[in-house]
Amino acid sequence: MTIAICVKVYDGVVLASDSAGTILNASGEVWNVYNYANKIFNLYKGLPIGAVTWGSGNIGDLSISTLVKDFRKKLASSDPDYQIDKENYTIEEVVDKFLQFMYVENYLEAYNDLDDEDKPYIGFYIAGYSANGTHPEVYRLDIGFGDFKKSEVDSPLAWDGEYEVISRIVKGYSPMLLDVLSELGIQEDMLQDLSRYLSERLEITLVHPAMPIQDAIDLADFLVDTAIKFARFRPGAPTIGGPIEIAAITKHEGFKWVKRKHYYSRELNPER
Repeated sequence: MTIAICVKVYDGVVLASDSAGTILNASGEVWNVYNYANKIFNLYKGLPIGAVTWGSGNIGDLSISTLVKDFRKKLASSDPDYQIDKENYTIEEVVDKFLQFMYVENYLEAYNDLDDEDKPYIGFYIAGYSANGTHPEVYRLDIGFGDFKKSEVDSPLAWDGEYEVISRIVKGYSPMLLDVLSELGIQEDMLQDLSRYLSERLEITLVHPAMPIQDAIDLADFLVDTAIKFARFRPGAPTIGGPIEIAAITKHEGFKWVKRKHYYSRELNPER
């Protein structure tokens, strides 16, 4: 399980996540929770393009981390289906190539024998700057149950994964509230009116587009940390946890890690 956060401001975009990876048994119950999954990636080294993922941590027997790095290698290769022009690419172009690789070449191939309802779900925010872009762009990808959906994210604050606590903070109520009211017999049209009213009266604006990138980083850090602490004390397995990872993407500085874990010692493995 996961909490994935995306904060977009004028100066750039921030991606943040926890590191918990949950393994389920055949009956769908939590078998174990590991705390060192990788969920944030630079999609092209040297370019301001990044991604954060939630949902299933693998496609078949390959982890999302391995697949994303395979995709990154293809983008930098001479493969005409994947190579991008570093001086003239767009974020949407990268997103479309990412879908081709993840969904068509891997997801459909791995789960070809499964019924659509049995195919796992994986989500991504892909964010950054087009080669000639002046403002950050964010796209959301939903891959699951035999299909995919691509959409551009306009909101300055987006989150997904186990979103209960973040929804309570931002929207002012649990995402389960409307379902509970529906169970009590409230009609659909009234629920829609109620949802709009609650948003108008309770939702809080945490992001101003003019806020500095450091404040966007601090907000993302706060939201992930709060979700981790909430998961620790609620009943059940702590399926949000482990080290917090944060990356900031700006037009001129590019993709920069703010918080990052390593399974190896940087001192013993200096980068060349």
